[in-house]
Amino acid sequence: MKTLVIEPLTREAFAPFGDVIETEGAKQIPINLGTTIRFHDLAHVDVTDEGGRTLVNLFRGQPRTLPFEVKMLERHPLGSQAFVPLNDQPYLVVVAPAGDLDPARIRAFVTSGWQGVNYAKGVWHHPLIALGGVSDFIVVDRGGDGLNLNEQDLLESLWLTDEALAALTA
Repeated sequence: MKTLVIEPLTREAFAPFGDVIETEGAKQIPINLGTTIRFHDLAHVDVTDEGGRTLVNLFRGQPRTLPFEVKMLERHPLGSQAFVPLNDQPYLVVVAPAGDLDPARIRAFVTSGWQGVNYAKGVWHHPLIALGGVSDFIVVDRGGDGLNLNEQDLLESLWLTDEALAALTA
């Protein structure tokens, strides 16, 4: 059984795959007569290829249990896809660089619960892996014509385990 190492989600570690959406370290702009803080320009939304348009959706992810078998990844070749959690519930993010899928380059991250991710156009990723409870997300995605979903099965499954997650705090 091949187990993925699970890394904490940071902007630097996730940069090859897109953006981490979080308030920490973000540019802050006071607005509305100083009663609101705007955390500015947190992600690069890229959805206009082939006449695409921005969609805002709500996804409700059912919790997954560990060990979890990663058997496939998907990508969106015509647009980015952002997940912004509405619950303070950690979730797992499994990604690989855009281009031909290379299983040796698959990485796994765990979020703090409030961190969101924006997958860059063409980045391979696993569908939502919520942990601990039902989790709601605002998803900023691409709508319009054109094939914007490719799925690819892995020749050999990879596993996400409790032990790999626990190793983060050891």
